[in-house]
Amino acid sequence: MKIEQNMSDQPILKTLGHRLAQTRLSENMTQAQLAKFAGVSKRTLERMENGGSSQLVALIRVCRVLGLIERFNDLIPELPPSPMAQLKLRGRQRKRARPRPDSARYSEPNRTAGQFLLEEPKPSNWTWGDDT
Repeated sequence: MKIEQNMSDQPILKTLGHRLAQTRLSENMTQAQLAKFAGVSKRTLERMENGGSSQLVALIRVCRVLGLIERFNDLIPELPPSPMAQLKLRGRQRKRARPRPDSARYSEPNRTAGQFLLEEPKPSNWTWGDDT
């Protein structure tokens, strides 16, 4: 049975439970085996297969064991940002690196390691107690 928008909750639960049972049987697993692998009680799995309500985490665990977890991407797809959101973000995305004001302290990159080497600071004439 195809799940449609106008269906009430109970027929949807029954349909999903029937599909879970069919998938379990196609994998040649008993309810006890699937429940053990999924970390749920056998009674919880029976309730799910009979169209009863259960926690979402139990459904996720059962679907993971049955290899159905990636189908959740089709169930609730990730929405791309709207065109207006993309325009707002466009100005904030970095396009290139800009030198920092204190970049004069760094020497040329070390070509072997790809890192910047700190230059030794130049000595100054400042001493403790010199408040001028």
